Amino acid sequence: MTILTAESTLTSRYQTTIPDAVRKVLGLGKQDRLLYRVTEAGEVRLAKAGAQDAEDPALAPFLALFDKRLATRPDQIFPYTDADAEQDIALVKGVKAG
Repeated sequence: MTILTAESTLTSRYQTTIPDAVRKVLGLGKQDRLLYRVTEAGEVRLAKAGAQDAEDPALAPFLALFDKRLATRPDQIFPYTDADAEQDIALVKGVKAG
């Protein structure tokens, strides 16, 4: 689900300015580090680097399970779409965490 689209220009020195709206959404400040993730489809995902990027202890076991399922039952793997996300958000709307 896209919440913001912004554009910037790449200079002759391969530099760009992060648009103000993107800086605000990501909570970026001066000297913050950025994390770039490039997908196989050529999409780039930009995030504020930091503690949230630490290795999740549940990630490796989940990925191993996913790899096994993908190898043995690829017909049971489906993409997670924007419509799925909207439905999931509707399910938890108004629910307080904690």
